[in-house]
Amino acid sequence: MANAKTKDEYIIEFIKAFKAIEDEIAPFQEHRRDLKKNYVENAWLSKDELRFAVKAYRMMKKGDDFAEFQDVYDKISKSVSV
Repeated sequence: MANAKTKDEYIIEFIKAFKAIEDEIAPFQEHRRDLKKNYVENAWLSKDELRFAVKAYRMMKKGDDFAEFQDVYDKISKSVSV
């Protein structure tokens, strides 16, 4: 069992791989921020409109049923005041 890795070695290996992925993703995250900033600066969409568009996109991507979500939202909004 000389080749068996310890928990600490697995943790270090995982962190290195995770960091490498995060480093590769960073430019895309910056591009996404720039995209949003461009839409707000040009007054094409407000920050709230962008936020709702992203939420709608994520719901569609997950396959959420918007009509069902709207029904639940309507029921909750009538009985809970926030």
